[in-house]
Amino acid sequence: MNYKAYIYVISVLMSAYALSGVNFDNFIKKNKALEARVLVVLLSLSLGYLITNFITDFLNVSSIIK
Repeated sequence: MNYKAYIYVISVLMSAYALSGVNFDNFIKKNKALEARVLVVLLSLSLGYLITNFITDFLNVSSIIK
Protein backbone atom coordinates (compact mmCIF):
# COMPACT_ATOMS: atom_id res chain seq x y z
CA MET A 1 0.00 0.00 0.00
CA ASN A 2 3.01 2.29 -0.07
CA TYR A 3 2.36 3.04 -3.72
CA LYS A 4 -1.01 4.57 -2.79
CA ALA A 5 0.71 7.37 -0.87
CA TYR A 6 2.88 8.19 -3.88
CA ILE A 7 -0.14 8.23 -6.17
CA TYR A 8 -1.97 10.47 -3.68
CA VAL A 9 0.84 13.03 -3.53
CA ILE A 10 1.20 13.10 -7.31
CA SER A 11 -2.53 13.45 -7.90
CA VAL A 12 -2.88 16.25 -5.31
CA LEU A 13 -0.04 18.15 -6.93
CA MET A 14 -1.51 17.64 -10.39
CA SER A 15 -4.96 18.78 -9.28
CA ALA A 16 -3.49 21.85 -7.55
CA TYR A 17 -1.63 22.67 -10.76
CA ALA A 18 -4.81 22.23 -12.79
CA LEU A 19 -6.86 24.36 -10.39
CA SER A 20 -4.30 27.16 -10.57
CA GLY A 21 -5.53 27.84 -14.10
CA VAL A 22 -9.12 28.42 -12.96
CA ASN A 23 -10.21 32.01 -12.37
CA PHE A 24 -12.20 32.06 -9.13
CA ASP A 25 -12.87 35.80 -9.27
CA ASN A 26 -16.50 35.26 -10.26
CA PHE A 27 -17.16 32.94 -7.31
CA ILE A 28 -15.26 34.67 -4.50
CA LYS A 29 -16.18 37.98 -2.89
CA LYS A 30 -13.75 40.87 -3.13
CA ASN A 31 -10.95 40.99 -0.52
CA LYS A 32 -11.37 37.30 0.32
CA ALA A 33 -8.07 35.99 -1.05
CA LEU A 34 -7.38 33.73 1.93
CA GLU A 35 -10.73 32.01 1.55
CA ALA A 36 -10.05 31.48 -2.15
CA ARG A 37 -6.72 29.82 -1.36
CA VAL A 38 -8.34 27.59 1.24
CA LEU A 39 -10.95 26.63 -1.36
CA VAL A 40 -8.23 25.70 -3.86
CA VAL A 41 -6.42 23.60 -1.24
CA LEU A 42 -9.61 21.78 -0.27
CA LEU A 43 -10.57 21.18 -3.89
CA SER A 44 -7.12 19.88 -4.77
CA LEU A 45 -7.12 17.51 -1.78
CA SER A 46 -10.59 16.28 -2.70
CA LEU A 47 -9.71 15.78 -6.34
CA GLY A 48 -6.47 14.07 -5.38
CA TYR A 49 -8.35 11.67 -3.11
CA LEU A 50 -10.87 10.84 -5.82
CA ILE A 51 -8.20 10.35 -8.48
CA THR A 52 -6.12 8.15 -6.17
CA ASN A 53 -9.08 5.93 -5.34
CA PHE A 54 -9.99 5.66 -9.00
CA ILE A 55 -6.46 4.66 -10.01
CA THR A 56 -6.02 2.12 -7.22
CA ASP A 57 -9.46 0.60 -7.83
CA PHE A 58 -8.71 0.43 -11.53
CA LEU A 59 -5.40 -1.31 -10.88
CA ASN A 60 -7.07 -3.78 -8.52
CA VAL A 61 -9.83 -4.62 -10.98
CA SER A 62 -7.42 -4.93 -13.88
CA SER A 63 -5.25 -7.35 -11.87
CA ILE A 64 -8.34 -9.49 -11.19
CA ILE A 65 -9.17 -9.66 -14.88
CA LYS A 66 -5.71 -10.95 -15.79
